[in-house]
Amino acid sequence: MNTFGRYLRFTSFGESHGAAIGGVLDGMPGGVPVDTAFVQAALARRRPGNPDLAGTSARREADEVRFLSGIYEGKTLGTPIAFLIENTDARSADYEALADVYRPSHADDTYEAKYGCRDARGGGRASARETAARVAAGALAQCLLSEAGVSVYAYTERIGGACCAEPYTAYDLTQVYDSPLYCPAPAAAAAMQAELARCAAEGDTVGGCVCGLIRGLPKGCGEPIYDKLTARLAAAMMGINAARGFEIGAGFAAATMRGSAHNDAWTGVDENGLLHTARNRCGGVRGGISTGEDIWFRVAFKPIATLGQPMEVWHKRDGLKKQAAGGRHDVCCVPRAVPVVEAMAALTAADMWLACR
Repeated sequence: MNTFGRYLRFTSFGESHGAAIGGVLDGMPGGVPVDTAFVQAALARRRPGNPDLAGTSARREADEVRFLSGIYEGKTLGTPIAFLIENTDARSADYEALADVYRPSHADDTYEAKYGCRDARGGGRASARETAARVAAGALAQCLLSEAGVSVYAYTERIGGACCAEPYTAYDLTQVYDSPLYCPAPAAAAAMQAELARCAAEGDTVGGCVCGLIRGLPKGCGEPIYDKLTARLAAAMMGINAARGFEIGAGFAAATMRGSAHNDAWTGVDENGLLHTARNRCGGVRGGISTGEDIWFRVAFKPIATLGQPMEVWHKRDGLKKQAAGGRHDVCCVPRAVPVVEAMAALTAADMWLACR
């Protein structure tokens, strides 16, 4: 499937080394102000070759978005919004030696098994290059959400063994993108930088976690049983390249707790009549439906599969052999995944908001 969402439907297209990537966002209401500078800024945070992020790919793409339809005089028309992001720094020759090779922990063999062929240039459609289109669509979704009073945030919580010591409530998430590695905790960010430097020196890679937050989504969004808000968020996050785990609220820690410790005690209603809890261990969702409190979750990402050292690959003719990977790759995908997590959370929240309007 290349389409995400039900009421707000996003379809992406393109490959890593094709002429361009892009998308179509359908279902956006008319009259929504579009901040094109905000959309471009979101793309800049994810783009490869970002000089402000350590451990990123040397590929340098401007990632300038060009809107083809659906926007007029700064506002949405209610018609499909089509956009294009050209690939300007692809080096396909770097991948010629991989045409007959299956790399470990890549989708080379599975794509070929499914389609009978594959694009070996930078992973083709399996490349994280496709996530630029998601970021553009997510930024458009945030333009809609801001009109509804809903905010979406994400930040780097962990890289390898370096981790933020405090929960999300301890940080000013409006300033995340001003901080190194998109981490709001200075001490943790410094430890993460050191971890990345060690991995780069060894030609290795490392994984980590992104924490996400949706604030202001009205109570009552989400469908019980088979279309829970938790399930939709999980599908959105696990559809991101290299994602290997999702948890919401107390998440997996709840498996070690007793009910008396995990239960969310009521604290009363606020001036708007919203019922609050002491800890919000449910992560802002009960019974698959939003509670009106913060929706907070975590996404775990595996280490980048392409190493800066020779790897044992499977060659179609020669079998198992050692070969350099070639190409340009991140040491860690987590910082650049932050705007992608934010985008997919925004698309999910906007879709659910439209469904319960």
